[in-house]
Amino acid sequence: MDRRAFMGVLTGGILAAPLAAEAQQKAMPVIGVLNTGSPSASSEPSMGAFRQGLSEAGYVEGQNLAIEYRWAEGHYDRLPALAADLVGRKVDLIMANSPPSALAAKSATSTIPIVFRSGADPVRDGLVASLARPGGNLTGVSFIADELTAKRLELLSELVPRAGVIALLMNPNNATAERVIQDVQQAARAKGVQLHVLKASNESEIDTAFASLVQLHAGALVVGADPFLSSRREQLVALASRRAVPSIYAWREFAASGGLISYGPSLTSAFRLVGHFAGKVLKGAKPADLPVQQATKFELVINLKTAKALGLTIPPSLLGRADEVIQ
Repeated sequence: MDRRAFMGVLTGGILAAPLAAEAQQKAMPVIGVLNTGSPSASSEPSMGAFRQGLSEAGYVEGQNLAIEYRWAEGHYDRLPALAADLVGRKVDLIMANSPPSALAAKSATSTIPIVFRSGADPVRDGLVASLARPGGNLTGVSFIADELTAKRLELLSELVPRAGVIALLMNPNNATAERVIQDVQQAARAKGVQLHVLKASNESEIDTAFASLVQLHAGALVVGADPFLSSRREQLVALASRRAVPSIYAWREFAASGGLISYGPSLTSAFRLVGHFAGKVLKGAKPADLPVQQATKFELVINLKTAKALGLTIPPSLLGRADEVIQ
């Protein structure tokens, strides 16, 4: 090969390299994560489980997959703009971590696939046409976290039978809040206890709600299964400890962080399953053809150390039903 031909091949190779790299970069799918919470220690177990599910489906962030995270930091009114931003970036799939996120994503696009994690009824919330045949561009994992709030009041009443007044902490910005409040009020009447509803949609309102517990003579507290409240796990557990108020939560992570008791679906199992769903969609499956899967693993977790600090004796009947007892 003469020098001129060699230089032509070399130049062509140099010019082609960036084009090949660009083509390879574009070939890597991009997932947009639309999260109602904040990037913090409380959100990492869920996101880690989601990435684990993706990995088991053959997709590893940074290797053959890119993930763009958007955090509403508890401000649900920011979700539409964040969803629109992901749509504008032409991501290949949107993972919505809650019903508010999923609704915002659904309003932003009817073409980009959306995989959601819902703690409510996705049919009643208008996310899918039915569980078996979702239709449209959404599918995901559903579990009855909201519907279990009344059951949590019953468990707490069993644990603290002398509590004649119980408080319920809810985020008023959650679309399911009023429905949950009605369910818990009915359960409170059945148990013969007085219920006070407290509302908080930011950190300062959480502080105010706990400060009011003394004036209300509340002997126990039920914390709603809301994405924002869940993102404030450390704050809620610390305040419950400081105020010495027995509290029940939706997720195991609260009890593991020092909360008294939790009852609800496994968050990590649900998000891992969402990762599996996302992997199927990236491989070509259509959300409309993927039935919404309902979580079947529920956990009753009791923290004995916290119970001791509160001077509580856990009834044997409750201990016997516990899936996990934290010493």
